[in-house]
Amino acid sequence: MSGGRQCTLPQAWWVAGWKAPKKKKKKEEEEAADADDDLLLAAAAVADPDPSPVAGFCAAAGSIWIYPTNYPVRGYQVRMARAALLGNTLVCLPTGLGKTFVAAVVMYNFYRWFPSGKVLFLAPTKPLVAQQMEACARVMGIPARHMAEMTGGTQALSRRDLWTAKRVFFLTPQIMVNDLSRGTCPAVEIKCLVIDEAHKALGNHAYCQVVRELSKYTNQFRILALSATPGSDTKAVQQVISNLLIAQVELCAEDSPEIQPYSHERQVEKIVVPLGEELVGIQNAYIQVMANFRTD
Repeated sequence: MSGGRQCTLPQAWWVAGWKAPKKKKKKEEEEAADADDDLLLAAAAVADPDPSPVAGFCAAAGSIWIYPTNYPVRGYQVRMARAALLGNTLVCLPTGLGKTFVAAVVMYNFYRWFPSGKVLFLAPTKPLVAQQMEACARVMGIPARHMAEMTGGTQALSRRDLWTAKRVFFLTPQIMVNDLSRGTCPAVEIKCLVIDEAHKALGNHAYCQVVRELSKYTNQFRILALSATPGSDTKAVQQVISNLLIAQVELCAEDSPEIQPYSHERQVEKIVVPLGEELVGIQNAYIQVMANFRTD
């Protein structure tokens, strides 16, 4: 990822055991730091009494995060990527405004921070898996030899080898559920999990199963959920948030000033296609059958 923008990684990454370098502070600075500490209480509450560094975390790489500048920089995407690096986040953006770009930035940084870790992108269908892999590959500076696509057409034995040899995966949630249940997926090595079409994470959907199963092995992984329409009502949205362990929501509505410069007015043209002779014959036969069974 050439031309990356480097930013200092906040102290939140030291909650799990890494200690930030100490600096002499004035009283006012210490009071400001206390305010920041309040934001970390939730993370600290679930940490072990005697925390140890996050397994596989590279302190040198983790001291910065990289944002690509070889694409036009959009403020809302920078904000969402930064948030997603530091907490489980649901990103809600209208279609075509860069959810996949945000995911690619987050995935690339976790790929850097955890040299032996796994980074996953889940999509609900095989065509979407292929589409998102292609889109992310255009943004991420991850070598193709480290990436793999796994769908229903990938045999179980082949997936076992891929889990060992590759680091970045694009797959369907059902494949991951199957491999977690078989023990072929190295759950403890997963450090970042991106979930596309996150509004589907309701009830016992495969997305929900993935998060539940993965949580049995480790809690040291980040979740980034993507959706253009997070839910039809407040209850549905809350279920998605709970099922995916979301800590924060980053939202831009269609009328948000942040995205107006990048939005385009949609033009809808209605085209009525007449039925062919074969379909007209079927239609008439159906109408005739229904007429015979109609009661007055």
